[in-house]
Amino acid sequence: MNRPADRCPGVFATHAAADGHLARLRLPGGRIDPARLEALALAAETYGDGHLEFTGRANVQVRGIPAESVPDFADAMIAAGLAGSRTHDRVRNIVVSPLTGRLGGTPALWDAADRLHAALGEAAWSVDLSGRFWFGFDDGRGDVLARTPDVVAVWAGEHASDAVELVLAGRRSGRLVSLTDAPALMLDVARDFLARRTGAWRIGDLSDDEAADLHRGLAGLGRPGGAATGPDPVPGPRVGWFDQSDGRILLGAVTPFGRLSARQAQFAAAIGAPLIVTPDRELLITDLTEGVAETVVKVLAPMGFVFDAHSPWTRVGACTGSPGCAKSRADVRRLLADHVAGGGEFDGHEHWVGCERSCGAGPDAVVRVAGPGPVGLPGT
Repeated sequence: MNRPADRCPGVFATHAAADGHLARLRLPGGRIDPARLEALALAAETYGDGHLEFTGRANVQVRGIPAESVPDFADAMIAAGLAGSRTHDRVRNIVVSPLTGRLGGTPALWDAADRLHAALGEAAWSVDLSGRFWFGFDDGRGDVLARTPDVVAVWAGEHASDAVELVLAGRRSGRLVSLTDAPALMLDVARDFLARRTGAWRIGDLSDDEAADLHRGLAGLGRPGGAATGPDPVPGPRVGWFDQSDGRILLGAVTPFGRLSARQAQFAAAIGAPLIVTPDRELLITDLTEGVAETVVKVLAPMGFVFDAHSPWTRVGACTGSPGCAKSRADVRRLLADHVAGGGEFDGHEHWVGCERSCGAGPDAVVRVAGPGPVGLPGT
């Protein structure tokens, strides 16, 4: 098989950046339990630059790891249950509608994501998938679908609670299959993609003929009838105070650049509640009583957690920039922080970058390039 070079980092195969090695941990569905978050914070403090960074695929990464410390960091992640097979380390990109089962939707998507994650780790052939290839489960509100993962199962709604539609690289199939069967079928699609690709990393990179062949493989599945409309999307960011369907409270927070210090992460872990990282680099603290939620806001807000949905930090982000990235032409994060502090205006969602690669930009972001180039930033 003609396997293209793939430099997406993992825990065992890290990326050598200007500020040290970068390790990326896959969190299936973005979920991380408090004990594992605490272990990750300790490892970031011991071996890295003392911070965690959320990614646009609801994963988390640690920067600044000296080359000689990479094996020790990996061992710590294995001990924490955050890394498993060395061979399957980078093929576990699975995103789930973060609010599903708590604010509408269905908890069954989380179970399906767990089954897909386990099956990926057991499939020997899946190691040939690029670290860029990803799967999704959307509860019908369209938040995962909007990011165009390679293979998405979209829930058909309450009227057909065990049915999902498979969507490939944003192209709907119009076929409903059982949610029980969906993980195995999604793996079949990924394996079929590997058999058809000619150097492509993702389904969206296939030629028109290759993509058409892949979609024809879905024609005989399930029954016709595309996914129905699911829960209404939450207007604005998932930031602030939300009443869960079961009467408990969910708190959504952001931090500048989706970056947590080890101390911030340790305090979040100390709450003892289930945690979810979203593709928008938000941290959801779930299943709280009202009294605990009030205390959490009082403690975490002064530490830099933002619970205000109107804060500019819910709408802006940036790449690493210099000095962490050798390709960057500017200290992008300092420029953006200064712009926010000065009350600068933004054009909707903005993502500031230090070169034209536009690392980390979301699907709806206005990308602004710092330094010499075709697009300038205010004050540069």
